[in-house]
Amino acid sequence: MRRLPKLLCSLLLVVAAGATATGAVAAAPTREAPRVTPLDQVVPAPASVRPGGAPYTISEKTRIRVPGQSREVRKAGEYLADVLRPSTGYDLPVTTRGGSDNIVLRLGAGGRGLGDEGYRLDSGRGGVTISARTAAGLFHGIQTLRQLLPASVERGGPQRGPWTVAGGTITDAPRYAYRGAMLDVSRHFFTVEQVKRYIDQMALYKINKLHLHLSDDQGWRIAIDSWPRLAAYGGSTQVGGGPGGHYTKSDYRDILRFATDRHVEIVPEIDMPGHTNAALASYAELNCNGVAPPLYTGTDVGFSSLCVPKEITYDFVDDVVRELAALTPGRYLHIGGDEAHSTSHQDYAAFMDRAQRTVAKYGKTVVGWHQLAGADPIDGAVAQYWGTTGTEEEVVDAAKAGTRLVLSPANRAYLDMKYNKDTPLGLDWAGYVEVRQSYDWDPGSYLEGAPPSAILGVEAPLWSETISTSDHIEFMAFPRLPGIAELGWSPASTHDWESYRNRLAAQGPRWSALGIDYYRSPEVPWPAQ
Repeated sequence: MRRLPKLLCSLLLVVAAGATATGAVAAAPTREAPRVTPLDQVVPAPASVRPGGAPYTISEKTRIRVPGQSREVRKAGEYLADVLRPSTGYDLPVTTRGGSDNIVLRLGAGGRGLGDEGYRLDSGRGGVTISARTAAGLFHGIQTLRQLLPASVERGGPQRGPWTVAGGTITDAPRYAYRGAMLDVSRHFFTVEQVKRYIDQMALYKINKLHLHLSDDQGWRIAIDSWPRLAAYGGSTQVGGGPGGHYTKSDYRDILRFATDRHVEIVPEIDMPGHTNAALASYAELNCNGVAPPLYTGTDVGFSSLCVPKEITYDFVDDVVRELAALTPGRYLHIGGDEAHSTSHQDYAAFMDRAQRTVAKYGKTVVGWHQLAGADPIDGAVAQYWGTTGTEEEVVDAAKAGTRLVLSPANRAYLDMKYNKDTPLGLDWAGYVEVRQSYDWDPGSYLEGAPPSAILGVEAPLWSETISTSDHIEFMAFPRLPGIAELGWSPASTHDWESYRNRLAAQGPRWSALGIDYYRSPEVPWPAQ
């Protein structure tokens, strides 16, 4: 073997020892620059992506430009600045002035094809422009921009950049108008701040409906002035006997304002004629025998019913619907209708007919669980499907007759189903629901024989028999909720499990940065953190 001169060997040793200090030789581990996220690696998958051109890097010179005098655009700009400032440490002034090196938000632009919620995102060397016809579209475009930046942008204190957005264009609009999540605040009560936290999390994935399950056997959670004991007494407990709670009208308005700012529509539900023990316990006159039952803290279903023949029942329904409709700016009001096992079919049909017409009287679109199809859905009614087979003829017939459907198949979309036998939370009556099971179905063809045009959208319900904290909510919702969001937003042509599982894996560091304690499914190749 040829020997190297002693002087050369000495020089090599010196260089190796000092490599990390001089940068001359990569002999020791160094911090890698954050990888720039490709435009098509976000959740939900965009409708159209054209990558190319130079990327844009947010810097201390960047401004958020909001042309014109629109209050909505200004609000979107301030929201974006609030997201970016803590982690980047930059001022990011929101301004109407022109110039270069900007993130620009344009309202009333981008083309008719974007519809009411779509957006166009253009990124290049000089900046990023998000264009939309509506404020909702701008907001959705901002959520995409967040995902194109490193996950550390979500942290609450200064982080190292660079904050680079890949070059190119995204043109995006939703497949379905209704993309929902449901939170059961009745079996366990969740505070205003807990509900807001969940709204923020779902909005990141372009979910635009939060269905609040406000009443059940275990608790009544919304103040009704004309029947004050509903909340004061009926809301005083929960599953397991905890203190329960309820929302004052001021609390409810606070949730509404927060949701509206994130372009999320609240869909309130008062479940009737079953799941009504909290109401029956609060007012004896609502019972057929005139005797109020005790408050209930268990988890059985199907044992309670409003007294269908009594006229006071409809005074009650009218008052509750009237007050709730007056509070709620959204178009929908959900009247439940599931698991009414203690109500005869004849009584059920009679009750649902009157309850639906009461909702319509107060200017709302009625929504009911899919058992509504077994009564007589009024024109414009929406049935929420929660079965497990996709073969229910009664629901299909209602859809063919004009009833629109929101799909929440329990063995796909119910977030309270256990992931596997070892999951410490949740139920398993609809089976175990892992991430692929939750994602790998098509809403357009799921319900056999239903016209695709009848599908209004999808919703991921989270029932709270075993859920009592925000950590519980997040562990059961993530990583499944983003998959339901993608089914509602993305074109069917983008649906691909292998692609999705990799895009989903990239969300893990973002959830960690946001403080979300998610389930590390073995089906997803999570990156090391």
